[in-house]
Amino acid sequence: DVFRPPQNTPLILCVMVGTGAQIGSAFFFTLLASMLRMLNPIKKGQALTAVIMLYVLCGGIGGYVSARLYKFCDAKAWKKNTLATAIFFPSIIVGMFMVLNVFLTVVGAATAVSFL
Repeated sequence: DVFRPPQNTPLILCVMVGTGAQIGSAFFFTLLASMLRMLNPIKKGQALTAVIMLYVLCGGIGGYVSARLYKFCDAKAWKKNTLATAIFFPSIIVGMFMVLNVFLTVVGAATAVSFL
């Protein structure tokens, strides 16, 4: 009963698990680089750049995990799964950034990103 695939929406499960694998592997590789002293803790921009680059490079891991789980569920719309895995989490982050940036622009903060 444990290994029975979900009946309702396997797409959401596969996208969430694939995105979690991508974030987890990027986090693991960032910590590994920090332990091997490849990242300087004084330079915060270097660490942020490393996290973003490792997140992008770990996209293959997230896609693989999502595709394998989707195939396990015997689902047929693999193209929709691929697009949803690639777009789901980044669209949430960009949406939150846009909303927060609008508030920062209204307040007149210097940290707001100008779109002009």
